[in-house]
Amino acid sequence: LYFMSFYKPTESDAAVAPEMPSRVEDYEVLFTIGSGSYGRCQKIRRKSDGKVLVWKELDYGSMGESEKQMLVSEVNLLRELKHPNIVRYYDRIIDRSNTTLYIVMEHCEGGDLASLISKCIQDRRYLEESFVLRVLAQLALALRECHRRSDGTTTVLHRDLKPANIFLDARHNVKLGDFGLARILHHDTSFAKTFEQINRMSYNEKSDIWSLGCLLYELCTPFTAYNQRELAEKIREGRYRRIPYRYSEELNTLLSKMLHLKDYLRPSVESILQSRLLSEAVSEELRKAQEKAQEKAQERAQERVQEKAQERVQERLQEKQELCVREQLSNEKLSRADNILWAYNRLHQQRALSPIAHKDIDVAGNTSPGKRKVHFAGESKENVRPAAAGPQEVVLRRLQAPPLRGLSHVERECQSRSRHMLGLR
Repeated sequence: LYFMSFYKPTESDAAVAPEMPSRVEDYEVLFTIGSGSYGRCQKIRRKSDGKVLVWKELDYGSMGESEKQMLVSEVNLLRELKHPNIVRYYDRIIDRSNTTLYIVMEHCEGGDLASLISKCIQDRRYLEESFVLRVLAQLALALRECHRRSDGTTTVLHRDLKPANIFLDARHNVKLGDFGLARILHHDTSFAKTFEQINRMSYNEKSDIWSLGCLLYELCTPFTAYNQRELAEKIREGRYRRIPYRYSEELNTLLSKMLHLKDYLRPSVESILQSRLLSEAVSEELRKAQEKAQEKAQERAQERVQEKAQERVQERLQEKQELCVREQLSNEKLSRADNILWAYNRLHQQRALSPIAHKDIDVAGNTSPGKRKVHFAGESKENVRPAAAGPQEVVLRRLQAPPLRGLSHVERECQSRSRHMLGLR
């Protein structure tokens, strides 16, 4: 719970980690690469896509408060540092039941520089100067990313530059890793201390330059009988030998400046990258970085094109489904109209074939019991409407009408005279 209170997910988590929280069961452990005081480093395979990665297994339950804060800083640094020459962070898994943190990172197939130096000692051979310059250029670019953050507010110090923490990929490109002792140094606050510290001076960016010089010296002199601590003490006292003469004087001069006892006399990362010795190597690295960025941009553009194409396909499928539904509804309406028309024609035929009264048939063709209609085939007097009578016929009808009661004497006399005039009896 203490560890989780420090860890706050950011947008970078969504960019490199799956949407759902990962579990230990999502990965398959292949073998153990190494182990330390807090845990192991294991080679793993992600089950979802088969990608080979590594994770650092760290037991934070036995750590003190300061060590937990250091661990949280390391995880936050790994999430934020994105550079071709820095080991890429992929995911983190927190197993609260075992108080274990798994940091999933990029797998470097080429091993580390410590193994490479050991192999050189075993084979009794020196590394080529071109390879040493390429390693120096790539490490300087990685340190520039750490020392000159994009936000401009903080500086990341690695504090543990040594061959065992410098990894190589399949093409022998350098990957700076293991920020276990790294710190975020605010220029106006605290300072860190380490065994490379010289003359009790504050630890700053030039301290990483001094450590880089020690690492470069080991690459050029693999057959020294000193371990790293003894070598650092010899360099601190200024009693180290010149690198073998198979290497150029320019490289020896740059190395001497990096190992200067006074930090303000050491070159900065920018000056190292701008030196004539590394100009070709730096130009090559920048060209490869630009090509890689262009490839990524093209991949993103292709992905966007594919996404748009998929969206269009989905829209067309949706439109097709809508047309199918509309067609089905139209067919149903047409079928109902056909049924109504068939029933109407049947009713019309039954009426035409039945001259005598029959049962009333509704529109659907069903008989309605209890209701009868009488139909006549021919005309008769009852069905013929009487024609309009003329004036003479009206007068005759009035004269032939029976005498009405209540007529006056004048009316009866007029009626008898009319009959007499017409010759009626």
